[in-house]
Amino acid sequence: MVQTAEKKEKRRVYPFTGIIGQEEMKLALILNVIDPKIGGVMIMGDRGTGKSTTIRALVDILPEIDVVPDDPFNSSPTNPELMSESIRELFDKGESLPAGKKQVPMIDLPLGATEDRVCGTIDIEKALTEGVKSFEPGLLAKANRGLLYVDEVNLLDDHLVDVLLDSAASGWNTVEREGISIKHPAQFVLVGSGNPEEGELRPQLLDRFGMHAEIRTIADPKLRVEIVQQRIDFDSNPEECLKKYEEKQQELRDKILKAKELLPETTVSHDLRVKISQVCSELNVDGLRGDIVVNRAARAAAAYSGKKEVSVDDIGQVICLCLRHRLRKDPLESIDSGDKVKKVFEEVF
Repeated sequence: MVQTAEKKEKRRVYPFTGIIGQEEMKLALILNVIDPKIGGVMIMGDRGTGKSTTIRALVDILPEIDVVPDDPFNSSPTNPELMSESIRELFDKGESLPAGKKQVPMIDLPLGATEDRVCGTIDIEKALTEGVKSFEPGLLAKANRGLLYVDEVNLLDDHLVDVLLDSAASGWNTVEREGISIKHPAQFVLVGSGNPEEGELRPQLLDRFGMHAEIRTIADPKLRVEIVQQRIDFDSNPEECLKKYEEKQQELRDKILKAKELLPETTVSHDLRVKISQVCSELNVDGLRGDIVVNRAARAAAAYSGKKEVSVDDIGQVICLCLRHRLRKDPLESIDSGDKVKKVFEEVF
């Protein structure tokens, strides 16, 4: 009974394909689903521009992954890199692991979450009395191989930010309590949203996001009326609205699956790679993360368009998203960071 209620609840999310405008944000989210190694997306924008709605709507179009049933860490039955320690032990012994399908998980991280809730807790009493490691998995375990969404990420406690940074960088979460240590895979796509008026994000955290989308309020009155009407229709009759978009939703799911299959065959020519690095160099981007992310995102964009070879257009689509948040802030600069990236891209390409 609970399961059916959950399924119904899931289906009532506003359809992703029904969201008007905000193409940059939608593209960034889709590319991260196609290639999670892009490293997540940070969405900053005005209040009430549909940031949370769009991210939560993503749940409905996420593909399925192979998992070991009833494993709290979403372990893969075939890839040792994506297995928890207990499953890996069974795998190394040569035991055959059961396999099942599960939708890519999307976990909400509440602002008031404690460190124990995020990382998980070790039952010290059980460890001392029975001599067994008993671990209660946290949100990072649930988010393994999925998406971790933090709304108002710029208001998150600093110590939680450190925990997320550490796990996002290493792909592992380690919990240490009273001399007992437990480690599990925590490979997730970090998706954050926030309003710049409520404070800036720490540069270390900002740099961890592969992409950065900036959202503006739609100014066109006709579009605004259309958006308001759609929202009213959805609130009054969600089932009808979802039926209307079911075909488009399925088309997008299929397109994402095809892109994921095509991705390993997609290549970036040497000349284009040199030009990407030239753009990063001229913009004085610190480190090489910018170059890597642009290459990855351009390949994902090409695969999404059904191509095996990356073109200049694919790079043009993603370069602002990948680099605008990596530029050094100059208080005297009058030009917007996104426009600055565009300008240098046009000069180099």
